[in-house]
Amino acid sequence: MLTLLRAVPIRWRILSIAALNSAVVLVLAVMIWNGANVLGSAWKDVRQARESEKILARLESETSRLQNLIHRYINQPSPELFAEILLVREAVLGTLTTRASTDPMLSGSVDELEHATERLLDGFGQLRAVQTKIAKTYEEQVLGPAKDMAGLYTAIEGATGHRDAQIWPSLGKSREAFTAMLVAANSYYLSLATASAEEARRNTDTIEKTIPLMSGLADNDQQRTALQRLQARTAALRDGLSKLTEQLSNRTELLRNTIDATQAEATGAVDELSARMRVREQSAQATFDRALSDISRRVLSIAVIFLGIILSAGVLIALSIRLPLQQIMTAMGAITMGDFEREVQGINARDEVGAMARAVEVFRENAIAKRKAEDELRASKERAESALLELNTAQQNLIDAERLAALGGLVAGVAHEVNNPIGISLTVASSLARRTQIFEAELKSEGQLRRSQLEEFVRSSRDASEQLVANLHRAGELIQSFKQVAVDRSHAERRQFPLREATDQIIASLRPVLKRAPITLQTDVPENLVIDGYPGFYGQILTNLFLNAVNHAFADGRSGTISIAARPRGADDVEIIFADDGAGMTPEVQRQAFDPFFTTRRNEGGTGLGLHIVYNLVTQQLGGRMMLESRPGQGTTFRIIMPRIAKGGGATEETDGAQWPNRTMSST
Repeated sequence: MLTLLRAVPIRWRILSIAALNSAVVLVLAVMIWNGANVLGSAWKDVRQARESEKILARLESETSRLQNLIHRYINQPSPELFAEILLVREAVLGTLTTRASTDPMLSGSVDELEHATERLLDGFGQLRAVQTKIAKTYEEQVLGPAKDMAGLYTAIEGATGHRDAQIWPSLGKSREAFTAMLVAANSYYLSLATASAEEARRNTDTIEKTIPLMSGLADNDQQRTALQRLQARTAALRDGLSKLTEQLSNRTELLRNTIDATQAEATGAVDELSARMRVREQSAQATFDRALSDISRRVLSIAVIFLGIILSAGVLIALSIRLPLQQIMTAMGAITMGDFEREVQGINARDEVGAMARAVEVFRENAIAKRKAEDELRASKERAESALLELNTAQQNLIDAERLAALGGLVAGVAHEVNNPIGISLTVASSLARRTQIFEAELKSEGQLRRSQLEEFVRSSRDASEQLVANLHRAGELIQSFKQVAVDRSHAERRQFPLREATDQIIASLRPVLKRAPITLQTDVPENLVIDGYPGFYGQILTNLFLNAVNHAFADGRSGTISIAARPRGADDVEIIFADDGAGMTPEVQRQAFDPFFTTRRNEGGTGLGLHIVYNLVTQQLGGRMMLESRPGQGTTFRIIMPRIAKGGGATEETDGAQWPNRTMSST
């Protein structure tokens, strides 16, 4: 079987597997399409039942809301509530006409629900009419007599001359009953409280009982006339309360028999429809589940059958490819192990694997030729490495020369600075010696001195001493500053040092350069900023940046300003800003400035290692970062961010200077 398969090209073998897979996909697609139609129909019924339930739930919610709004309107009528009732009414009718009537499951029950809704709304209309009568009765037959009675009480009190009159106690009791009756009637009208109605009738009885008593105690015709009218208005008030009670009872009965009963009827119809919808949904869901199970079973059966066929064919085809490939892999393994003498098997086969075997044979032959070429290349590499070692040595010598040149310039400058106070001191000392000899000769020749001669000698000696002390003190400061800077430069010793003090010492060593160039140097370094690191590295960084600015930013005697500032950056870092307002750099110069041996003044003796050494000291030795900002004609700013506790090692800058920096910013 494998021999027969080897006669068939591999592409046809693979295509046969693809054809079997396509057949499986086609059969499964037909089955899934048929099943999808069945499932779609069942799912449509399920979805329709759920949509119908949503419509019923919405109808039930809207009718319940309508009932609640009607109750609220009856208890406390307002235009806002009435407008809301109309909106809910339109929503209920709209749901019935636009959604429920088009729903195939609800269309047979829409008429019943519409009739119930119409009865509910008709009942609301009747309630509004009754409510209007109640309001009119309350205003005209309750509040109207009450207003008249209040005026009569005021008239009776006005006709009573003083509070000691015999009618006054009965009048006060009657008026208290009138006030209580008015409060109770208002409460009954608003809340339909039975107790309030009973209290209103009881207080009305009290008023009627006090009127005859007050009539017997009246002492003028005005009081008697007012009491007669009061009795008539009280009787009218009693009739009004009775009529109000009757109308409120009619409203309650109408509300219960029309609104609430109709709502209950609609709710019952909705509940019945909901029950039918749930039954139908369950039936549709069962149909959907059965269809899904049947489709799954059929798909699984077909998949298992075709899977067996595909696996069998795949194993045979894989063996027809794997075994020859394994022979090729064995040959390749022997070639990679250096065994070029083993022959490649299967180079005579006509399929693609045979072509691969012939290609491996060619590879074996090439490997034999490659071994010879490697031997020749190895010899060439050894010669190149020897040349590279010489190049590295030359590079190291250039770096050492750059470092020694900077230190030599520093020594020359300090020597020049020290020479001034020492020369002045020598001149003053010589003058003082001559004056002392003259003073000694005068003392010996004359035997005695005038006071003016002695005072002149003392004054000149004091002036000379002061000049000697001042100039020698200046020379001592310069020597001490140079000594500290020189020690820091020559030893990569780690220690804690105040950044302000180290900066001042370095600047002092650079003063001779400033005297030869019209450059102003400004510093802004805090007093209490202490660094745990390598002061020698820091000194070389500032020196190289300073000399770079003098030689490039302020070339040809150009005047300007150099500023050195430092500030804390968070709890762990320090930011040092070295800026000048000199010539600036072009973008091309910025991209290459940190490269070793790059300089814009090659013809004037520049080595191109100054900023390269600075970059390596900052990033390698101090564990910091260095950034550059510059524009032509607008100066250059170096931003150095280094940790307060140096992270780099104590290797000398010459070693690190031989490493190429990996950065994205540059300088001159």
